[in-house]
Amino acid sequence: MQRPLRRELTFQLVETARLLRTHVDQRAREHGTTRAQWGILGRLRRQEGLNQVSLAEQLDMQPISVARLIDRLEDQKLVERRPDPRDRRAHLLHLTPEGRTLVDGLDDLRNEIATDLLGEVEEDAIRTVLDTLATVRDRIRSRKQDRTTQAAAPFADNPV
Repeated sequence: MQRPLRRELTFQLVETARLLRTHVDQRAREHGTTRAQWGILGRLRRQEGLNQVSLAEQLDMQPISVARLIDRLEDQKLVERRPDPRDRRAHLLHLTPEGRTLVDGLDDLRNEIATDLLGEVEEDAIRTVLDTLATVRDRIRSRKQDRTTQAAAPFADNPV
C-alpha cells in the first residue's frame, strides 16, 4: 500500500511543479519578464556580487544559459557586470536601480500567486508540506552527491 502512495506523491509533485512553472511563467510575462529572469533578479537581490558561475550553480542552470539571461537583463538595464577585483577574467553581477525596482515590484505578484494558489490551506498543513519538501530536497542532494562520488571513485585508484 505504501509503495503506490509514494509513487503517486512523486507523480503529483512533478505534475504540480510543472503546472506551477507554467502558471508563474504566464504571470511573469504579464509583468514584462520571465520566470528565469525573475529567478536571477531575486537571487541577485539576496546575494549581489555573485559571478555567473556561482549564480548558475545556485540556480542549478548551465553557465551558458545564465550568461544569455544576464546578457538580456544587461540589455534591459536591469543587471550590470562589474569587474571582479580578484580575477580580471570574471565579472560580478549587480542589480541596477531599475532591476531592484522590478524585482521589488514582483514581490506583490509573488504574494498574489501564493494567496491565489494556496487559498484556504491551513498554516499547519503548509508547515508539514514545507518540512516534507525539505526532506525530499535533502535526499535528492544526498543521492546526487553519492552518485558523483561513486562516478569519480574508479579514477581515484588509478593515478595517471
